[in-house]
Formats: sequence, C-alpha cells, structure tokens
Amino acid sequence: MVRRSGASESAAGPATRGGPPLRPAGREVYADWEAVYQDNVDRVYRLMYARVGNRADAEDLTTDVFLAALRPLRVSASAPEVRAYLFATARTALAAHWQRIQRHPITTLDEGHLELMPAPAEPGPAARARVERILAALSGRHRRILELRFLCSCSLKEAAAELGVTVANAKVLQRRALRQACEVDARS
Repeated sequence: MVRRSGASESAAGPATRGGPPLRPAGREVYADWEAVYQDNVDRVYRLMYARVGNRADAEDLTTDVFLAALRPLRVSASAPEVRAYLFATARTALAAHWQRIQRHPITTLDEGHLELMPAPAEPGPAARARVERILAALSGRHRRILELRFLCSCSLKEAAAELGVTVANAKVLQRRALRQACEVDARS
C-alpha cells in the first residue's frame, strides 16, 4: 500500500551495485487515495470507537475524518505526515461531535495504546437476549429508532427519513428511547 517515493525515478540518486537508486529515508508515500484509506481506516475507526463507545457514531466520525481530509491532504505527503494529518483531523471531528452532542469538547487523544486495542467484539447470545428484552419493553417509536440507529447502523439522517421525522426530532426520540431503555434495564 505504501511505496517509497522515487522508486521509479532514475534521478533519485546513485544506484548501488546495479540495484535501485538510493532514496532519502522515511519518504514512504501512498500510491493513491485508496491506499491512504485502506492503510488508515482501521486506525481512525478504532480511535473513534474508543472515544465514543458505539459503532454507529464511530463509523460516522471516521467518514467525517476522511471526507474532511480529502481536499487539503496531499497524496504525495509521506505516510507519517498523512497519519499525523488524519490524527489532527480526527481530533477536530471528535471535538465537534462532543460539542454537538454534549456541549462539552474533548480534544485530548492518546494515540499510544491504539495498536494494542482489539477491534470491538460481536455480542454473545446473552447480550442479544438482553437487547431483545429491553427493546420489547419499549414503545414502538422508541424501539424503532434504537433498531435503526444501533442494530441497522443508520445515521441520524437515515433514521429520521425512515421514521418520517426531522433530524432534530430523531435526536430527541433517540435520547428519550435510550433513557427509557436504561430504566427498563435497571428494573430487571
């Protein structure tokens, strides 16, 4: 996915005993945007998942990061420069997310432990039964918004369109549904 810049350039430097020309160290560059995405999407997703704790928001934020980076980021930048830029863009996207959701920005991200963090595991049968029990106790609209958002991985916009309500109304429905789900879970 990452290639060394100058690998096909004969003017990059003197050849060593008939081998490829010498290149400056640390100048790995991506071949195209697909390579940038493939090499970094898992890293950005895990970072977002670690901060927001749910798959739907982590996926939305990961998309936001790559869309925000698409225009200003140069593909010819080195791989470490691309990763640093994506990390900075992720910090900005996360701060905007928390500001929208909780009116409280969180902008400190610790990149050190990301490589050790496992990918989110699939829920087991006990978790599935618990979710089904909680959803069965909710009213129809509350159950539907939670199914769309968390089981079908719909964005707020998609869930609102499916329910025939505004995005703002879908946010309110989701918040009330989550509150009601917590109460149902606490009673059982």
